[in-house]
Amino acid sequence: MFQFQKLIKSFRYAFRGLWYVTKHEQSFRLHLIAAAVVVFLMLYFHITIKEAVILSLVIAAVLVLELINTIFESLVDMLQPRIHHLAEVIKNIMAATVLIASLGALIIGILIFAPYVFH
Repeated sequence: MFQFQKLIKSFRYAFRGLWYVTKHEQSFRLHLIAAAVVVFLMLYFHITIKEAVILSLVIAAVLVLELINTIFESLVDMLQPRIHHLAEVIKNIMAATVLIASLGALIIGILIFAPYVFH
């Protein structure tokens, strides 16, 4: 049976996590600002629905990867608080993951917005 109170509780936990990351992670805040700029440009240029879907998926992917990066960093810090070579490797790989996704998002954004800007 559907329990509305559990659903509300789940959303509350999710928003707490989102607030924590927004408050404590500079990279996440920068990605949120970039996402806001992209949404503004989407509305300003009246892009097609297909382009809007693509940009929305890319924004979500980058933000989700940034959240996963934060999770891995926190787990590594918790499980291996002293500096360990593999802890550093894990953190660097996760940062590279977000970097690649961000660069891909930038390229997609340029490809979509260039015809509107240079028209």
